[in-house]
Amino acid sequence: MADRAGHRALKSDANRAGFPGGVPGTGDLQAAKSGLHSPARMRYTTLEVITMRRKFWLLAAVCLLVCLLAGCGSKEQTVTPDFVLTYADNQPADYPTTQGAERFAALVKERTGGKVVIQVKSGGEYGTEQEVWQQLSIGGIDFARLSLSVLAADLPKLNVLQLPCLYEDAAHMWRVLDGDIGEEFLQAFAEGGCVGLSWYDAGARSFYSRQPIRSLADLAGKTVRVQDSPVILEMIRLLGAVPETTAYSDVYAAFQTGQIDAAENNWPAYYSMDHYKVARYYTLDEHSRVPEIQLASGSTWTKLPTEYRETLRECARESAQYERGLWAQEETAARQKALDAGCREITLSDEELERFRTLVQPLYAQFCAAYLPLVEEIQQE
Repeated sequence: MADRAGHRALKSDANRAGFPGGVPGTGDLQAAKSGLHSPARMRYTTLEVITMRRKFWLLAAVCLLVCLLAGCGSKEQTVTPDFVLTYADNQPADYPTTQGAERFAALVKERTGGKVVIQVKSGGEYGTEQEVWQQLSIGGIDFARLSLSVLAADLPKLNVLQLPCLYEDAAHMWRVLDGDIGEEFLQAFAEGGCVGLSWYDAGARSFYSRQPIRSLADLAGKTVRVQDSPVILEMIRLLGAVPETTAYSDVYAAFQTGQIDAAENNWPAYYSMDHYKVARYYTLDEHSRVPEIQLASGSTWTKLPTEYRETLRECARESAQYERGLWAQEETAARQKALDAGCREITLSDEELERFRTLVQPLYAQFCAAYLPLVEEIQQE
């Protein structure tokens, strides 16, 4: 009798708690009826059953809330962009200019709420700089970072920025480019069907060689690899050397075989391309400082709403400051690594530097006759 009364009490408690078939974890009521369990050995009292029911519904409510919040988050991550655009850079992914491009893309995505997405392709994935320039002018590529030497044939005014001995130092160059003169040059890219956005750093170019160059006399008769730029080719001739336009990727081999005696570039290029292993002398003459340009295709630009254009300009300027900081770090690190590896840094005397400036002066009139007042304005900035 006592057993049956206990069974009825347990079933009544379970029904009130919302478990008509038995309370989970207490044993089946049918098993209790058959005498397999006694009420004295049941695990839960009526109060415990009710408490468990409350915990069950509380847990269910928490799970529902988590699901709802997760749903909200996924909506933010799956914003459909209005524009998916391309960006080309021929340098490796870890190079300062490419890192600057990635920064630009990240800023644009953030400030447009994911409505404008820019996909950066590095390592020359979209072709040579000349090919990228051609595609950029017709809208085949939307954005790019390019060297001025590639563009000067179509935009002769850019020869001004390639003249050797144009600036006193880096600070002088940035005063010019971040001011009204720099803005004037940015506007010039419209002639090539593009929009100039910002100036990236590419350091100062100096000579490095297999044998030490301590004076201009040491350069005479030497074969020097340079960019395929009319201004630079003529500069080498005026210095009494022989210009050679070996492909950048073949410079290391050209040093090994003796095809070239010297080359000219910046510290990061000298180190990252392993040229320091085959040309152990770096002559710190810093004969030219040529910035690089971040461009947008004019065709792409006209399709963008005004508010997006302003955002892109702002992000481009910020990315340029970021890239310049990275460049300074890279330049310092590359120089130190090359010196630690046994390379020699040579500094020209003031007399030799002045002689250098005198020898290259004819370039100003030869390539920039129409822009000599602008050249003078730059030098007086």
